[in-house]
Amino acid sequence: MDPSCARRSSGWPASNDVIGVKISVGLLGFGLALLPGATLADPTDEAPKEGQLDPEYAAGKAAIAAKDWNAAIRSLSSAALRDTRNADIENYLGYAYRQSGQLQLAFTHYQRALQLDPRHRGAHEYIGEAYLMVNNLTKAEEHLAALQRICLIPCEEYEDLKKAVADYRARAAK
Repeated sequence: MDPSCARRSSGWPASNDVIGVKISVGLLGFGLALLPGATLADPTDEAPKEGQLDPEYAAGKAAIAAKDWNAAIRSLSSAALRDTRNADIENYLGYAYRQSGQLQLAFTHYQRALQLDPRHRGAHEYIGEAYLMVNNLTKAEEHLAALQRICLIPCEEYEDLKKAVADYRARAAK
C-alpha cells in the first residue's frame, strides 16, 4: 500500500494535502477580507446620475413636473427611441398621454412598460387609474390585485389605486 494512502485511510491528510488546505483557507480568508470593503462602497459612485445617459429623459421628467404634457411627450418619445427597454420611460409616456387626454396612447405605453417589467408598480397604478377613466372597474381591480401581490409591505402605488377604486365605487353608487 502506498504510504500516502495509508495516512489518508488513518484519518490524517498527506503533507501535500495539508499545504493545499492551508493555501485554500488562506485564499478564502483573504477573499472574505475583501468583501466587507466592497459592500461598504457607495453604490451611487459608479451609477450614472439621473439625466446623464439621456438628457431627453430628464427633460421629459421635468416637463411632467411642470405639467407640460406635450413637451413631456416629445422628450420622452425621443428618449424611448434610444432606450427601447426602459419601463420607466414607457410609464412616464403613458402618464403624459393620460394627462393630455390621449387614453389609447396611454394604454399602449403602460402595457409596454408592463411588458418590459411586469412588476412595475407605477405602471400598474397608472393603468388602473386609466381603466377607471374609461369605466372599466374590472381591469382596474386586476391591477390593484397585482399591486397587492407585488407589494409585500404596503406601498404608495397600491394605496393610491385602492383609494381611486374606492372613490370610483362611491361615485357609481350615487
